[in-house]
Amino acid sequence: MASPPSSGQPRPPLPPPPARLLLPVLLSLLLSLAPGAWGWSRGAPRPPPSSPPLSIMGLMPLTKEVAKGSIGRGVLPAVELAIEQIRNESLLRPYFLDLRLYDTECDNAKGLKAFYDAIKYGPNHLMVFGGVCPSVTSIIAESLQGWNLVQLSFAATTPVLADKKKYPYFFRTVPSDNAVNPAILKLLKHFRWRRVGTLTQDVQRFSEVRNDLTGVLYGEDIEISDTESFSNDPCTSVKKLKGNDVRIILGQFDQNMAAKVFCCAFEESMFGSKYQWIIPGWYEPSWWEQVHVEANSSRCLRRSLLAAMEGYIGVDFEPLSSKQIKTISGKTPQQYEREYNSKRSGVGPSKFHGYAYDGIWVIAKTLQRAMETLHASSRHQRIQDFNYTDHTLGRIILNAMNETNFFGVTGQVVFRNGERMGTIKFTQFQDSREVKVGEYNAVADTLEIINDTIRFQGSEPPKDKTIILEQLRKISLPLYSILSALTILGMIMASAFLFFNIKNRNQKLIKMSSPYMNNLIILGGMLSYASIFLFGLDGSFVSEKTFETLCTVRTWILTVGYTTAFGAMFAKTWRVHAIFKNVKMKKKIIKDQKLLVIVGGMLLIDLCILICWQAVDPLRRTVERYSMEPDPAGRDISIRPLLEHCENTHMTIWLGIVYAYKGLLMLFGCFLAWETRNVSIPALNDSKYIGMSVYNVGIMCIIGAAVSFLTRDQPNVQFCIVALVIIFCSTITLCLVFVPKLITLRTNPDAATQNRRFQFTQNQKKEDSKTSTSVTSVNQASTSRLEGLQSENHRLRMKITELDKDLEEVTMQLQDTPEKTTYIKQNHYQELNDILSLGNFTESTDGGKAILKNHLDQNPQLQWNTAEPSRTCKDPIEDINSPEHIQRRLSLQLPILHHAYLPSIGGVDASCVSPCVSPTASPRHRHVPPSFRVMVSGL
Repeated sequence: MASPPSSGQPRPPLPPPPARLLLPVLLSLLLSLAPGAWGWSRGAPRPPPSSPPLSIMGLMPLTKEVAKGSIGRGVLPAVELAIEQIRNESLLRPYFLDLRLYDTECDNAKGLKAFYDAIKYGPNHLMVFGGVCPSVTSIIAESLQGWNLVQLSFAATTPVLADKKKYPYFFRTVPSDNAVNPAILKLLKHFRWRRVGTLTQDVQRFSEVRNDLTGVLYGEDIEISDTESFSNDPCTSVKKLKGNDVRIILGQFDQNMAAKVFCCAFEESMFGSKYQWIIPGWYEPSWWEQVHVEANSSRCLRRSLLAAMEGYIGVDFEPLSSKQIKTISGKTPQQYEREYNSKRSGVGPSKFHGYAYDGIWVIAKTLQRAMETLHASSRHQRIQDFNYTDHTLGRIILNAMNETNFFGVTGQVVFRNGERMGTIKFTQFQDSREVKVGEYNAVADTLEIINDTIRFQGSEPPKDKTIILEQLRKISLPLYSILSALTILGMIMASAFLFFNIKNRNQKLIKMSSPYMNNLIILGGMLSYASIFLFGLDGSFVSEKTFETLCTVRTWILTVGYTTAFGAMFAKTWRVHAIFKNVKMKKKIIKDQKLLVIVGGMLLIDLCILICWQAVDPLRRTVERYSMEPDPAGRDISIRPLLEHCENTHMTIWLGIVYAYKGLLMLFGCFLAWETRNVSIPALNDSKYIGMSVYNVGIMCIIGAAVSFLTRDQPNVQFCIVALVIIFCSTITLCLVFVPKLITLRTNPDAATQNRRFQFTQNQKKEDSKTSTSVTSVNQASTSRLEGLQSENHRLRMKITELDKDLEEVTMQLQDTPEKTTYIKQNHYQELNDILSLGNFTESTDGGKAILKNHLDQNPQLQWNTAEPSRTCKDPIEDINSPEHIQRRLSLQLPILHHAYLPSIGGVDASCVSPCVSPTASPRHRHVPPSFRVMVSGL
C-alpha cells in the first residue's frame, strides 16, 4: 500500500511498463463492475456527456453481510433525490455532481484499501462523502490532510472525531454523541435538577460521552454526586447509586445493557415517581421487545422491565425537522419524507437518510462557493483542475465548508469546529411506546417542551435528591395553652393560700405553725409553677440565643423553688423533732429566725452548685437530628426531625450532684417526718402531711424522670409529663400543708390550742405491759436508762403503798368524829380523788409518770370514797384514834402530800406556794372549796 504524498508535492505519475500498458485499463473496467468499486450512484440518471463531472468519493458499508450495511443502503434513495434536485436546479452549472461509491464493509483493512484504490485508480475526488463505522472513519479521517481532502460524514457520531487537531478536515452533518450533552444540561436546568449521577458502560464511545458531559456540567452548578461504570453486571453500580441517594440517573449504554440496567433498577425499586432515567435515544424501535428473552433469562419479567422503564427520557438527534418550513431544496421536511419513502421501494429506512440528503446539499453548496472563490481570484484556476497535492484549492474547499449555513430537512445546518449544530429531540417512554416530548435547538441554544406531553409518575417532577426538610419538633400550642392554664390555676391557688396565711398570721393556729415558713413553702411552689412556662418555650417561640438563656433560667428557678418549699417544711419538722425528742432538756426555744437560717443554708448550697455549673460548664443549646421520616402528606420529601436540648459537656456529673443533694434532702425530711409522726399537735406538727408530700413527690419525681428520659425524642410527651409532675407535686404539697389548717380554722379555731402544755402521746411497742405508761418519754435506744427508771418506779410504788396505809389509818381515825368525818368524806376525800385521777394526762418534771394513778389501778379496793366505816372501826389500836393524834398526824402529812403529789401530777407548779393560785393549773384543779382552804391553813 503506497503512502500518500506529502503536502505541496506533485502527484507522482504511474507509468506502467510497456508490456503492461493495457493492465490499468482492464483493472479499471473490472473494478467498475465489482462491488465496492467506484461508479455512479445506483438509479441516478447519467448527465450529458458534455458536462464535466465533479467527483465525490462515497465511503460506506453497502453489503448485506454487515449489520451497518443497512445504513448505506437506506440512505442511497435520499442521496439520489438530492443529486437529482441539485442537477435540476443547475446549482453547479456547467458541472454535475458525480458520486462514486466504495464499500468499506465496516472493516478497517477493507475500508482503507477502498480509499487508496479510489485515489489510485479513480478520478481526482474533490471531497469524501460518508463514513459510518467509527474505526474505519477515524483511520481515513486522520490521513485526509495529506491528501487535501475534506470529508463529510452523515452517520459517524463517535465523539473521537471531534478532535480538530487530529481530524482538521473532518465534518459531519449528524450531531455527535457529545451533542446531546448541551441538550441534557438544558433539560436539567429546566426541571431544576442540580444533583445527578452517571451510569456508564465500559465502552470507549460511552466513556467519551460521559467525560464530555462532566466538562459540560462543570461550572454550571450541577453536581455529579456519583459516577458508576460496569462491564457486564450493572446491578452493583445501580445499588451504589441508590445508596448515594441519586435520583436523576444519566445513563450511557447500549440497548442490550439497557434491559439489564432496568431489571436491576426494578429489583432496587429505583423507578417510579422518585427517580428519573435519562438514556440514549438512538436505540432501535421497540428495542425492549428484542431483548425480552434475555431479560427473562435474568429473572426479570417483561412487565417488571416495562414498569422500570416507564417514564425514562431518551435523548437523540432529530432525524427530520418538525418545522413546516421550506428547506434549501424548496420542499418541507414532510414533503421530502414522503418522496424518500416512495423512492426507497422496498429498501429498509435509515434514520440517517435526512443527514445524507442534507450532506449532498452541503457538498454542492461548498463546491459552489469554492467555484465563486476561484472565479473571483486572479489565478483563473478551475475547480476540475484539483489534485491531491493542490493545497490551495483544498483550503478553499475547507473554508467554504466552514461557511455552510442553510435550513435543511434536519434543521439548520451550521458547523462549529466541524461539528454540526443540530436539533436534539427528547422522547419519553409512556405506556410501552416512545413519545416525543421536546427538542433542543443547538444553534439558538433553546429548549422547547411540547405542552402536556411529558408525564411524570408523581404529581410533580422527581426531586434530584431526597429533599430533607428539617423540621423542629416543637411543643404543641394547644398542649402548652392547657398546661399553662393549669399552672395559672395552681398559682392562683398558691396566692390564695398566701393571702390566707398572711391574713390569719396572728391566729394561734397559724402563728404556732410558723407563718414565715409557710410563706416560704408557698414561694417555692410558685417558683416551681413558674418554671413550667419556661419549659414550654422552645425554638418555635423564641430565638436560639433566648432559648440558650432559658436553659439556665428554668434550671435555677426549679432548683431554688424545690429547695425553698421543701427546705421550709423540713426546717419546721426539725424544730418539732428537736423539742419533743430531746429528753435531756426541759425547755428548748427555737425561733423562726433559726429556721430561716437553715433554709438559707440549703439555698446557699444550691447557689454554689448552680454558680459552679454555670461558670465551669454552662448549659448550651444543642440540636439532635433524628433519622429521616416519610412525609405524612405523601410528598416526595423526607422529614428530618430536629429536637432542641439543654446540654453541656459533663451533663451526667452535674445532674448527679444535684440529684444527690436533693435526694439527701428528701431522705432527711423523711427521717424527721417519721420521728415526729406521733406528735399529736396539729397546729405545730405537719409531719404526717410532710411525709405524704415527700412520698408523693418522690414517687412522682422518679416516675417523671424515668418517663421523661425515655420520651426525650417526643417533646410534647416529655413536656406534658414534666409539667404534670411539677403541677401535681406543688399542688399536693400546698394542699396538704394548708388545707387542714384552713378546715380547722373554719370549723374549730381553738381545737389545736386549748391545751397549752402541748400534750403528746407516743404509741410505741411495750416490752412490759405493767410499766408501759411510766416510760413513754424515755429514749428507747437507752436500755440502761430504762432499767434505772423501772427500778425507781418500783421504789416509788413501795412508798405509795406505805403512804396509802397511813392514809387509811387517818381515815379510820377520822371516822370517830362525826362532824369531821362527814366533812372529809364529802369534801377532802372527793377533792383528793379528783386530783389523783388527773395522773393519766400529766407528766413529772424528772421523767416520772402517773405513779399514783398506776397504783390505784392496781389496787382498786383502796379507793377512799369506797372505804366502809365498818372496816375502820375494827382497828384494835384505840390510842391512835384519839382526836389529838389525828390532828397531829394530819398537820404533818397533808402538807407533805400536797407538795409531793400535786407537782407530780401537774396540779400545781413545784415553785408555787399555794395550791390555789397556780396560773398553769388546769381549770379542773383551780376549784377548791373554802372549807378545805381553811382546814389546810388551820393544820
